[in-house]
Amino acid sequence: MMTVFLCKACGTSYPDAPQPPAGCPICEDERQYIPAGGQEWLARETLVPVHRNAWQQHELGLYSLQTMPAFAINQRAFLLRTPGGNVLWDCIALLDGATKALVESLGGLSAIAISHPHYYSTMQDWAAAFGAPIHLHAADRQWIMRPDPAIRLWEGDALELWPGITLVRGGGHFPGGTVLHWADGADKRGVLLAGDILQVTPGAHRISFMWSYPNMMPLPAAEIRRLMERVSARPFERIYGAFFGQNVLANAHAVLGESAARYIELLEGRTG
Repeated sequence: MMTVFLCKACGTSYPDAPQPPAGCPICEDERQYIPAGGQEWLARETLVPVHRNAWQQHELGLYSLQTMPAFAINQRAFLLRTPGGNVLWDCIALLDGATKALVESLGGLSAIAISHPHYYSTMQDWAAAFGAPIHLHAADRQWIMRPDPAIRLWEGDALELWPGITLVRGGGHFPGGTVLHWADGADKRGVLLAGDILQVTPGAHRISFMWSYPNMMPLPAAEIRRLMERVSARPFERIYGAFFGQNVLANAHAVLGESAARYIELLEGRTG
């Protein structure tokens, strides 16, 4: 029997096969990890009976959804509603009937965009369910484990999906690491949906920059400077991060700048 298998550690889906893959290249990379007990797999269909997606509205037009109980990395995805269409930002593995009905009731999807390969999960299933293209940066093409005709690779440092919705390549955590800039968010002061290209810390007043979060390996100072040049050129008041509660709801542009400056100081040995 052919099955789509999911990696239990990162949630990545693999092409139909009678047996799980021999390994998960995404977890074998130093930016992720293989659990101490070894790589484990499950069939995609087995998620539905034991998990559900919880929803939260953050501001007018912006919702997040996150699987409960936690699965894999446990990131949240965002549904952004705009006059030009709806975007699914980042992705989660579970796409059940309730989620399909809710997304359809909110207008479906016009596009899917994902910050980096750790959150590719079952993007192919979401694209098929809603007839939406998937926008991924071409610099990360090697991490697409389940090729699909809905995937559209883009290049360069920015891609405008439609007016007011722009994908910005920050790099950092992955060469194609991307954030989404929503110009009309936060009452037209601007919002960044950041994944963990910009990692909002638990206190929600600092941003961290890492090569590997689970292995606590920092980015070099030069890469942080390049990331800041690309991301900070646009106005934004708020940043919504990858995990529950990790949002900077005011003065986010200043918080990002101050965090980057301090991070670089520490990397360069200035602790005072």
